[in-house]
Amino acid sequence: MIFSRKRAGAGRHTRDERTTEVLDQGADTSASALVRGPYDISEVDDDVQRLDLGSLHIPAIAEVEVRVQADPQGVIQQVVLVHGDNALQLGVFAAPRSEGIWGEVREEIRQSLLRDGAAAQEVEGEYGPELHAQVRTPDGPTNLRFVGVDGPRWMVRGVFQGPVATDPTTAGPLAECLDGLVVDRGQEAKPVREPLPLRLPREIADQTGAEDDSTAAAPRQV
Repeated sequence: MIFSRKRAGAGRHTRDERTTEVLDQGADTSASALVRGPYDISEVDDDVQRLDLGSLHIPAIAEVEVRVQADPQGVIQQVVLVHGDNALQLGVFAAPRSEGIWGEVREEIRQSLLRDGAAAQEVEGEYGPELHAQVRTPDGPTNLRFVGVDGPRWMVRGVFQGPVATDPTTAGPLAECLDGLVVDRGQEAKPVREPLPLRLPREIADQTGAEDDSTAAAPRQV
C-alpha cells in the first residue's frame, strides 16, 4: 500500500545555523521564516495536517506519496517520500542530550561508502554539511545526497535520490515535507543512534490486521 495525502491547510546546531543565515541575508524575519524544520514536537503549535507514524509526523503535501515498508505487526522498517522522479528516504535516531551526532554519523557513512568502492564528497548544503555520492545499483550508477539535522535528543537523516541528489533546487514538495517534519522523541531513555520507533497509523494497522486474518501475512510496501 501507498499513502497519498493532499495538503489540508496551509539539529539544534543545524537549525540555529540556518536561522542565522536567514537573518544575515536580510530575508523575511517573521517567526515562520526564521526557523526551518525538522522540528521537535515541543516546538510545534500549528494546524498543518501530518501523517502520524509515531516518532515521525510527516506533512501532508499534495502529490507526495509516502511509501512505508512494514512488518505484519505494523512496525515500520523504512519510510520513503516520492515525488515524480525524486525520492527522500527518512530515518530518525536517538541522540545524547549534550550534543548532536550528525558529524560522527556522516563520517561513518563516508567510510562505509568508500569500503563499497563509492567516493563521497562532503558539501556545505542548505541543511549544513552533506555527503554526495554515486553508488552502483542493478539499474546502473545512482546519485545519493545524505543530509542530517540534529535536534533535542534526536537526529533526522535524509537520503535524496533522483535529480534532486545533484540539484537541490528540484526538491519541490519534498523540501516542504522535510522542512515541516516533526519528531516525537518521547521521554524514555534510549541508546544513542538507536532508531526511534515508527508505526502505522491506527486505522491502517487495524485494516492490515483484518486483511491478515484471511490472508497469509508478509512484509509489505505501504
